[in-house]
This record gives sequence, C-alpha cells and structure tokens, in this order.
Amino acid sequence: MRLVALFLLVLPLSAFPQYKGPAVEACRAYAVSEAKREGLASQDVVLLQDGALLMERFERKLGNQRVSSILTGNGAVVLPESPSAELSFICLLADEKRPVFFNWLPRASVSALTQCTRAKELREEPRECLELLLRVVETDLTMVYSERFQEAHAISEEAVDRYRKANEEWKQYRDAECQRRAQHAPQGVKPEDVQLACWVDMTRQRGRDMR
Repeated sequence: MRLVALFLLVLPLSAFPQYKGPAVEACRAYAVSEAKREGLASQDVVLLQDGALLMERFERKLGNQRVSSILTGNGAVVLPESPSAELSFICLLADEKRPVFFNWLPRASVSALTQCTRAKELREEPRECLELLLRVVETDLTMVYSERFQEAHAISEEAVDRYRKANEEWKQYRDAECQRRAQHAPQGVKPEDVQLACWVDMTRQRGRDMR
C-alpha cells in the first residue's frame, strides 16, 4: 500500500489552489490515531497550512478502496522534551472527512529553531535542544569530511590543500552569517539561540552539499 501511495505522486492529477477545507484536520486526527497505534509517544501532530499544502482530486480505486483525493504538505510530530520530527506527508481520502491512508515522508529543509520550540517544555529555553542538534550535525559533517578528505588525498597534496582551504572559508562564512542573523533576532527570541540555530541549519546543509 505504501508503494502504491508513493507512486500516486507521479500520476497526473487535478490540483487546486491553497486548500483550507476539513481534510486537513481529518488527516491530522488520522495521523494521531496511527501514531498511538504504533506506540509513538507524541505530544501532538501538526499539519502546516503553508504554501506546500496541496489537495489533488483523484477519482480511482485502490483495490476495493475508493479514493477521491490526495492531500500532501508539510507537518511535524511533536515529541515531549525533544526536537520535533519535521516531515512531509501524504494523506489519501475517500472524501474530505474520511482519510483511508496516511504516511510521513522525509523533508530536507528543516529549521532547527522550529524543531526546538514546538514542544511546550522547550519553547522558553530551547538552548539545550539546539546544542544537541548541533552535536548531531557536526558529527555527521565530520564523517562526510573524512570521506571527502580521503578522496582528495588520493588525488594530490594540492587537492588536500584546496579542500582544507574550502572548509576553513566555509566555516568563516557560516560563523559570520550566523552572527549577522543573531543581530536581527525576532522579538522574543534570544540572539544566541538564533545564532545556534543558524549553526545547526547551515551545518546540516553543508553535510547535504558535501555528499
């Protein structure tokens, strides 16, 4: 069923403008019940009504199940005292109030500050959460750097020097950019938290770029 659902994403569908109907809450409630059934101790499930939210009409049957539409978009599983899992989703519906399938999908662009402020316990003091995420992404980047270093070393010492220089310049850019963002922290957010979140976001992106 999961493979069938993912395959639906590439089929020609009739898409409509920004959707604001009852399917959003219906799919969210379905996702909550699925999380409980699978034993996930989530604090909440959030489906974002942002530009990625899209309802597509799809009048077909999957086996014996009639599907009238597909809702896709971004969302999050809010975990108590932990960074939220920021994901995308697909929800198949028999009609706008009756979901029949829900699945989370990977999502590349994720805000560390958002991850560390969704849970109510972290909202006022996200520092420890951000520091945890930074340790994770820096460990991941170190592993990627090691692989790329071996590749450069196999080429020449000059390639190694260029590789090191590029990494040093990137870190200087990251630190300067994150300091700049901290100087323009939104009201109610500590500048040091903005800077830390920026380090996480940019380090995470660097790891993706280096792969």
